[in-house]
Amino acid sequence: MASVSPGFSTNVKALRLREWQLGPGQPTLVMDLFSAEDFHLVVDDRADVHVSSKDGRFYLGWFPLGRPGTNGEGWKIAVTGTDKVRGYSLSFDTETPAEIVAAAVARVLETSRRV
Repeated sequence: MASVSPGFSTNVKALRLREWQLGPGQPTLVMDLFSAEDFHLVVDDRADVHVSSKDGRFYLGWFPLGRPGTNGEGWKIAVTGTDKVRGYSLSFDTETPAEIVAAAVARVLETSRRV
């Protein structure tokens, strides 16, 4: 009778190991998505960065040391709704790669249009 060992056997190829992007990266990748023509940018006394659309319906906050009152929230994106459709918000922690946040912001901006 063959002995059965606990666990499982595999190899690196079967696991399909990947390298994943980690670390906050360069926040300028996100900030470079905004033009002074359409957005206001403010850096506060904590060095947090706040971006809002001129109409006030879009907000992005970058909190390098974490947003006050949260557990490590580093990025906050919010779009205000209308009287008929609710708005939404997204949050990312301080260690979320800026490239990921930039992709989300770019997609939000792509869905907007001038009226």
